[in-house]
Amino acid sequence: MALEMRTVCERCDVGLTADGPARICSYECTFCEPCGRAMDGGCPNCGGELVARPRRVVTA
Repeated sequence: MALEMRTVCERCDVGLTADGPARICSYECTFCEPCGRAMDGGCPNCGGELVARPRRVVTA
């Protein structure tokens, strides 16, 4: 089962790319790096830990 690669930060609505940095919790709540830092690495939706989302390699 693959991660859902969401395309926007759930806090500030900034666009996220599959190969760019983002933070994600075990429920796939997704945030941009600045929002993840601002929330001290804790998910406001489920209370889980936000970790670096793996980057998906985009091939041409």
